[in-house]
Amino acid sequence: MRFKTGEKVSFLKEVGGGIVKSYKNEQIVIVDDDGFDREFLEIELVKIHGDQSNILHDDFDIKDVIEETVSYNKDLGDVYKKNDFWEIDLHTHAFMDSERGFTNGELLNKQLLEFKRFFRKAQEKQIRKLVVIHGVGEGVLKAEIRDFLAGKVDLEYYDADFRSYGKGATAIELHYR
Repeated sequence: MRFKTGEKVSFLKEVGGGIVKSYKNEQIVIVDDDGFDREFLEIELVKIHGDQSNILHDDFDIKDVIEETVSYNKDLGDVYKKNDFWEIDLHTHAFMDSERGFTNGELLNKQLLEFKRFFRKAQEKQIRKLVVIHGVGEGVLKAEIRDFLAGKVDLEYYDADFRSYGKGATAIELHYR
């Protein structure tokens, strides 16, 4: 069992998410965002870490996205890690109230903007590893992220751990001099 009852999850093959309600045979019962019980295989879900609903606001602060994975030393203002990495979920429902009224191109641009902001903040704080959850879909967002990374030096990127993220995430290792 990769998921626990009560955990937030996102669907890998469609927009939306929910909360793990129970296990039924080999399927996981999820209460979706609309309150309906739905069954999924474990490989069709990814765990959501933290709340990213405010990520697109003008007063965006990366602390809201990563407070579960890093803490700030009040004396020095430095970042020290509880975990080894920062993670961001780029599914639009993770940081937008609604996708209605937006074209696919506009949604893609918002996702790329959030990724670039996240990436820049990680570089400023010299974080060594990032995990970007982009989902499976048609692979457009993944390709755009990897095209952006291909032009950068001192980093490596690869598919994130399949057991934790399925096929829908990219891990990035940053090297600083």
